[in-house]
Amino acid sequence: MKKRVVASLLATVLAFGVLTGCGNNSAPAAKEKGTIKIAASATPHAEILEEAAKILAEQGWTLDVTVFDDYVQPNLVVESDEFDANYFQHIPYLDSFNEEQGTHLVNAGGIHYEPFGIYPGTKSDLSEIEAGDVIAVPNDTTNEARALLLLQDNGLITLKDGVGLEATVNDIEENPNDITIQELEAAQVPRVKDEVAFVVLNGNYALEAGFSVAKDSVAYESSDSEAAKTYVNVIAVKEGNENNEGIKALVDALKSDTIADFINSKYDGAVIPFN
Repeated sequence: MKKRVVASLLATVLAFGVLTGCGNNSAPAAKEKGTIKIAASATPHAEILEEAAKILAEQGWTLDVTVFDDYVQPNLVVESDEFDANYFQHIPYLDSFNEEQGTHLVNAGGIHYEPFGIYPGTKSDLSEIEAGDVIAVPNDTTNEARALLLLQDNGLITLKDGVGLEATVNDIEENPNDITIQELEAAQVPRVKDEVAFVVLNGNYALEAGFSVAKDSVAYESSDSEAAKTYVNVIAVKEGNENNEGIKALVDALKSDTIADFINSKYDGAVIPFN
């Protein structure tokens, strides 16, 4: 299913310019450069694009955003040239999709990541960790590795060299505090926060649990972490189109200070601009 949510902002800007153009102090309307068609997920991607559309309109571009509620069609419509780009996925998914579907999509620019965080359970500071404490983490392959890497980054465990984003509890080499890692389905992790010392959650589950990433997490993935660099959400285009004028204008707008300020103010740390 798809839904168009942003269309012809440039036309609105130009119309406003025509209506107000009689005044001597009116700025000239931007010369129209064309339309950029992009497929996106609703949150946060389409919301961020709606803000970027205002920047692009000032430069003469119309950003036409269509929201999809699945992760297959947005790639297929870019591969078929029906759309110029999409914004919904991270690089591992993009690479996997290309391999499985025979598509030719590439990363045109990393825009944001949605950080994993460690959140209070029965304890509120990592310095309170004691032998036997339990920390709940998601049990699916990707998310468990991110959780374990975050625990390692904060000195709670040490993983075997080289395991990276394929790490499991079996790869824990050192556990000086004798922590018990409780593996649960991702949606179940926030539900045990009153029973364990800490929980490790990704952004959407943290929000659903009533946590603010910025205010409540005791630690979260930094922008230079392995996970952030790997799971950055990107603008994806068909190979060969990454240097098109419209795509470059889109990426530049999304990486602007204006959009960074919007992301930081709206999502309270659940979404972080990627530098």
